[in-house]
Amino acid sequence: MNQTFPSPALWASDPVYCWSLIGLLVSGALAAGLLTFITAPYGRYHREGWGPSVPARWAWVVMEAPSPIGFAAVWWAAPQSASLAATVLGALYLLHYGERAFIYPFLMRGGDKPKPLFTAVLAFVFHVLNGALNAYALFWLADHLDGAWLTDPRFVIGLLVFAFGYLVNRHADHVLRNLRAPGETGYRIPYGGAFRWVSGANYAGEIVEWIGFAIASWSAPAAVFAVFTLSNVGPRAVSHHRWYREQFPDYPPERRALIPFVL
Repeated sequence: MNQTFPSPALWASDPVYCWSLIGLLVSGALAAGLLTFITAPYGRYHREGWGPSVPARWAWVVMEAPSPIGFAAVWWAAPQSASLAATVLGALYLLHYGERAFIYPFLMRGGDKPKPLFTAVLAFVFHVLNGALNAYALFWLADHLDGAWLTDPRFVIGLLVFAFGYLVNRHADHVLRNLRAPGETGYRIPYGGAFRWVSGANYAGEIVEWIGFAIASWSAPAAVFAVFTLSNVGPRAVSHHRWYREQFPDYPPERRALIPFVL
């Protein structure tokens, strides 16, 4: 029986897992509420009053690394060999976060800009929980991820959605990294790929990725993660859209913030 979704039996046998999952969901709801009214103070929105800061590049490494490391550790400690479906999903998770923790920070422009330590600590705690919970659900609890799951429409559709979001996200990151020549400062309007329709193409791609992952894994932590991602980066995309419109009079009027033709 699939026990990835909290049931009375799972509450009785593993309350730590269940409470951690609820904590992650509640933190996502709080983040959505706060970030709707307060723009997170890093990157172009960095400002004083948020405590000590650290270089953004190393903050990214430290706060993102717990996700792939914790995920891999819980996977390694699993009591039995993973199914092929779980292995594929685990590999996709590590593909995203391996790049995000250990490659992206060293490619990003402005890596020496300050990032509030407070926000890095919050992200660190989230990634510790998120990596461990998703691996635990996939490799300890997910009885449904057997051979038959490989042909289940949810698995197939979820993988396709994840792949689409992954490509959108990676292409958007590439566009943003190459907006300025080496040594050049300032901001420019991004063009190409999903930027044709939305200002937050990188964020939209990441949201789609984790929606696909949640569908393909059909697990509670993955669903909570998708909701948390939307809650966290969705308001960021809206802030970027507003900022671009304020800074550039010729900003493409047909673009939306996050969802083409809608938002």
